[in-house]
Amino acid sequence: MKNNDLDKLFEELNFDLEEPHTGHKERFFKKLDTLSKSDKKDKNKTRSLWPPVLAMAASFLLAFFLLGDFIGDGRIAKNSDLSSISPEMKQTQEFYTSLISRELNALDEEKTPETEAIINDALLQMEKLEKRYESLREDLLNSGKDKRVVQAMIQNFQQRIDLLNNVLSQIESIKTLKNQNHENNII
Repeated sequence: MKNNDLDKLFEELNFDLEEPHTGHKERFFKKLDTLSKSDKKDKNKTRSLWPPVLAMAASFLLAFFLLGDFIGDGRIAKNSDLSSISPEMKQTQEFYTSLISRELNALDEEKTPETEAIINDALLQMEKLEKRYESLREDLLNSGKDKRVVQAMIQNFQQRIDLLNNVLSQIESIKTLKNQNHENNII
């Protein structure tokens, strides 16, 4: 297009150049204030529900991991665990279980509507790894404390920790993206 064509096009278009009615700015800010106040009330109601729910979930998970030795199949004796092999293995097992417990608590603290799906998926994966660990405990009992089974049990702990770390890093990236998007939306 030539410059003349552009000039002709803009002359034909009718741009609305009128000013808004008087008091428009005040009405807009008044509506904005009422919306922000109602949003704050809704957020406070939602947040006040989360801490007790998260505390209960963390308690159940902690009890599940700590009391897991007492619950379950009667054939799996308490001595079919890493702690029955040696004092070093007992320390290793305690280290991993405490680390997993801390990571699960951190995961529960990060639960929001945006991250709920990721966290629920991670908890399902953790259940699968826990079931695999229980079968490894049976294998340890049946194999006479074979080193390969011990190594597989340690790898299971490491997989759980890696899973939780990956989920926590994904949550951090979601929070970062959310903050960046909100920084661009200035009123």
